[in-house]
Amino acid sequence: MFKDKYSAGKELRLKSPRSKMSFWKAETKRPSAVDMIKKSNHDRLPELVPMRHFRMKQSPFAFYRATASLMARDLAHTPASGIIVQGCGDCHLMNFGGFGTPERHIIMDLNDFDETLPCPWEWDLKRLATSFVLAFRDKGFSAADSENVVINLVSSYQQSILEFAQMNFLDLWYLKFDLEEMAQDANVEIRERLISRLEKVKKQTHDTVFYKMTSDILGKFAIMEQLPLIIRPANPEHAVSVARTFINQYKKTLQPDRRFLLDQYEVYDVALKVVGVGSIGTRCFVALLLNDQHEPLFIQIKEARQSVLEPYNKASRYKHHGERIVQGQRLIQSASDIFLGWATGPGGRDYYLRQLRDRKISPIIETMGKSMLSDYARATGRVLAKAHCKSHKGAEISGYIGKGDVFAKAIAVFGKAYADQTEKDFADFLKGIKAGKLRAEEKPANSMKVFTTIGKQSMDSLK
Repeated sequence: MFKDKYSAGKELRLKSPRSKMSFWKAETKRPSAVDMIKKSNHDRLPELVPMRHFRMKQSPFAFYRATASLMARDLAHTPASGIIVQGCGDCHLMNFGGFGTPERHIIMDLNDFDETLPCPWEWDLKRLATSFVLAFRDKGFSAADSENVVINLVSSYQQSILEFAQMNFLDLWYLKFDLEEMAQDANVEIRERLISRLEKVKKQTHDTVFYKMTSDILGKFAIMEQLPLIIRPANPEHAVSVARTFINQYKKTLQPDRRFLLDQYEVYDVALKVVGVGSIGTRCFVALLLNDQHEPLFIQIKEARQSVLEPYNKASRYKHHGERIVQGQRLIQSASDIFLGWATGPGGRDYYLRQLRDRKISPIIETMGKSMLSDYARATGRVLAKAHCKSHKGAEISGYIGKGDVFAKAIAVFGKAYADQTEKDFADFLKGIKAGKLRAEEKPANSMKVFTTIGKQSMDSLK
């Protein structure tokens, strides 16, 4: 069976040669970067959009993180292998990291699924490769270094997809990338760094988050306002009442045992939370829940919008975008949060819910040297290969890639070309800000008034 699927993937090279995967050329009628960014700002909280632009203008790499919609449009006009998998949809290097499994092991995996959708597998790989090129340029490394890191990334994906495609399928689904095991197999520098991070994250519990994020006001616990990142609602009592009703709806999407667990907690407070770069302006909340022992549980409530991939692929089988994200995450990830679920707001606004800061480890790219970034690239390639293999298309992908370096070299050429395009789009974006077409502010003027209004309006949207 593996040989038949491998051969089928190999035959696809006749329709779409691997060398053509290097192709990138902007369309003559391609909209400007400013116009595409304005379109991506649709239905975001307008008071927060200037903060999004401010974070995007820090570098081409930061800009790239927030422009998955631009790249999705561009990828739709590039050659495709014809093999469809459940894709991440926004597969850049910052969307990998460590987190705690339900068994409390710390594993490495993909950790952002807002854009997940069935799509050509190479879209994820191209976006990931370009992110490494931009990161290497941002750190001042040479063009040869940038090319080498992409070759290493794709080679790791290539070797891993061949390995995973020949595994027992059930064993593949059980496979996890345990960070403690990875640390033991790494070189001294990486091992010491990983062990240090793991020791810190193991001490991270809901209790530690509780003491960092809350205050005790006359015996009543409340999430502390930390402008402009955490904003309290104008009417906290009303917001809590709305959140309780909303979370009761969300409980219906959980397994009975997890619903019972959540039933032991009650919503005590809720606040608006500004997150990430690309997500800024979307509606995101954090709810504080306590049980009868005053043990805390934090739940993040995040708006689920249409995937940026959907205009260029088949529509999701799930009508609810929160369910699309949850089901896609469960399919791609090795282990998912036990509180992962979804619910609907008024007017059809969709949300998904999960635990906040559950033993998370994010890569700190700023402190990584060339060698460590290259090792990290190989690790992400292996993680992505496993995610794609779970769609049961590993043998076809492996057959298409083959055993040589033709495909890896093609992706390296694409990564360079699209990084050039991103830098051009970034320059146009900065011109748009300078010309007053886009506003960029670290935080809005008159924060107290503006954020009080946002808090009230956004909480009302959860009704």
